[in-house]
Amino acid sequence: MKLTPRSSDYSQWYLDIVLQAKLADYSDVRGCMVIRPNGYAIWEKMQAALDAMFKETGHVNAYFPLFIPESFMKKEAEHIEGFAPECAVVTHGGGEELAEKLYVRPTSETIIWSTYKKWIQSYRDLPLLINQWANVVRWELRTRLFLRTAEFLWQEGHTAHATEEEAKEEVLRMIEVYRRFAEDFMALPVIVGRKTESEKFAGAKETYCIEAMMQDGKALQSGTSHHLGQNFAKAFDCKFQTKDGQLEYVWATSWGVSTRLIGALIMAHSDDKGLVLPPKLATRQLVIVPIIKGDTKTLVLEKASELQKQLKANGIGVFLDDSDQQTPGWKFAEYELQGVPLRLEIGAKDIEKNQCVVARRDTGEKIFLPLDSALPENIKNLLADIQRNLFARALAYRNEKTKEVKTYDEFKAQVEQGFAIAHWDGTAETEAKIKEETKATIRCIPTDESFIQQYHLQEEGKCIYSGKPSKMKVVFAKAY
Repeated sequence: MKLTPRSSDYSQWYLDIVLQAKLADYSDVRGCMVIRPNGYAIWEKMQAALDAMFKETGHVNAYFPLFIPESFMKKEAEHIEGFAPECAVVTHGGGEELAEKLYVRPTSETIIWSTYKKWIQSYRDLPLLINQWANVVRWELRTRLFLRTAEFLWQEGHTAHATEEEAKEEVLRMIEVYRRFAEDFMALPVIVGRKTESEKFAGAKETYCIEAMMQDGKALQSGTSHHLGQNFAKAFDCKFQTKDGQLEYVWATSWGVSTRLIGALIMAHSDDKGLVLPPKLATRQLVIVPIIKGDTKTLVLEKASELQKQLKANGIGVFLDDSDQQTPGWKFAEYELQGVPLRLEIGAKDIEKNQCVVARRDTGEKIFLPLDSALPENIKNLLADIQRNLFARALAYRNEKTKEVKTYDEFKAQVEQGFAIAHWDGTAETEAKIKEETKATIRCIPTDESFIQQYHLQEEGKCIYSGKPSKMKVVFAKAY
């Protein structure tokens, strides 16, 4: 079954890859997905990398309940107002109506802060740096595999601090962790910035984010970090005794990424042949395909097995497809569809010449490599080059599709193509009008110094919409 070309129907192309590369499938439960082994393997690689980064910054993992009492949700008014339309609520259990409704976790601030109140009494108990890997439920009306489903997987960090300064440092530290992960592991260039008041997380003082561009020019929010102030501490009366013996409310942060990152990977790098995976997130980094003709089966398979052991011993994620049920041509197409970064072809003639053929998934280039002790190092170098190339290619595309605009007509044309850099007067009214008229939103107010300098964002000017004085340019785009 062929993939729909990106150029004819981008949305269907995306779904074709998810289904045909066996990343996920539709569930019989409305709006939910089944994450298949190929998709879950990517999530496991993401988990492992992120978990190590979290632990390097002093965080530990815990787990909190899936169910949240309605009274907890109501304690922080702005929070419940922001999530109410998306909540699933349990009203019956054990055959009886519950005395209090239970919300199925849309996010965990309330249940966690009801617990933190028990754990925090003194400045000696701070900071509290906890992350949890969990599932959440948000009753989305319009769903799309990985990008927006009623249930999805994520991690959510929740930290408690003695001072606002410490909380702010944590918020910025964790958005930087996400930036590093996106760029180093996903090969995905991102813009780091702050959300506007209308776009920030419900109940937060400030929200920072990383925004990535997909191949259709739309933005995908790929991670968020929230400065929660003392809102949740006040809602749950969580105070601590300072060194001076005073009682003060605790300062809070939360931050998270989800399985929508798999959707980001697909849309940022893949092509009309299928999935393209950065080697750092590929469980199968190289597939060996034996080319068997006539009576060469024993010779070729023995050599292929030997190569598999050699590469595996050197830490390369290698898979040998020695099945005889499909032709080599079928296998080539299948592993291209699945996004395996490298394919190694080996036949009797190659063995005779003491070489193998290695094909790159990112460029399609075929390379002849000698079958010697340097093979593992040569393969590692190729994998590293693919990782670098995917990032460079995505960055070049983003730069090409990001433009500063001077007029509202230019703005409306640009947000159909990619990111628009434009002056904004700083008002929620202008922001709402632009969204209503163009469906484009302010993705972020960039804080990345290199991006600020690249597009001269701190120059004063006039708002693209109202014509009023503007102190800065911001990033607008249509988004997922």
